[in-house]
Amino acid sequence: MRIGFVGLGVMGGAMASHIHRNGLDLTVWNRSQDKRTPLVELGVPIANSLNDLGQSSDIVCLCVSKSEDVLDCLEQLTASAKQGTLFVDHSTISPVVAEQIHKNLNNQGFPFIDAPITGGSMGAKNGTLTIFCGGEGKDIEDAEPVLKCYGKTVERVGGPGAGQRMKAANQIAVGGALLALCESLSFAQKCGLDLPQTRRLLSGGAAGSWAFENYGPKILNNDWTPGFSIDNQIKDFGYCEETAEEIGAAIPGTMLVHDLLVQMQAEGLGGQTTCALFDLMTRLDSDVNP
Repeated sequence: MRIGFVGLGVMGGAMASHIHRNGLDLTVWNRSQDKRTPLVELGVPIANSLNDLGQSSDIVCLCVSKSEDVLDCLEQLTASAKQGTLFVDHSTISPVVAEQIHKNLNNQGFPFIDAPITGGSMGAKNGTLTIFCGGEGKDIEDAEPVLKCYGKTVERVGGPGAGQRMKAANQIAVGGALLALCESLSFAQKCGLDLPQTRRLLSGGAAGSWAFENYGPKILNNDWTPGFSIDNQIKDFGYCEETAEEIGAAIPGTMLVHDLLVQMQAEGLGGQTTCALFDLMTRLDSDVNP
């Protein structure tokens, strides 16, 4: 089984390395040359083009940025791929677009799974991601030997587009936890409390969360390197809001966090990690309260 992997960023590069370390036949491709270097150093072959990668793969995984990127990559990959090549998209994109991709690829003889991921850069590095799979059960079973290389939890959550809808639900929860963390620690700092102690005590009780455990140390160190960037979180929230409007769901907390992150993006901070929201919260005062 020949595996192709497209997108070697913070998440994809680590995921592809796990495929290689599990002994599978892997070839990769990434638009920017510098992201290819760690895989080259592992001895992983680099395809000359997406067209070549599509032609030589039985399963192709994508981990790129947004809907438009996925559509562009798939157009080039499917131009040369053989019938039956399985495409697995780990990107976070619009659920409506994911459904359309399912339909279009199936009409061309290509099975497709929308399989967005969660677990952050550490989950990718450690091979402990959670993967939400939307599509046919048999296709997901066929992909599992690859997905299990970097996914601790791999589950079918429904048909076409369901993976992306589950990821939207995930991002809504992530946004609320992010705001809770940054609001709590900025409040504690303004109270004159010891911030490391606050984080330690709160993370061990009812206030504890993945955000406290993983973003808390970055806040204490004023480390705003991504991780997951503000730009990417804003992109994902756009898909959440699109889906919420489609189904008539209220997501006021998500929209609040979205607005705060957009404010940071307007300040030129979109490349920072999302927990840099703490810095903005320390600069806001009670006048912004409802």
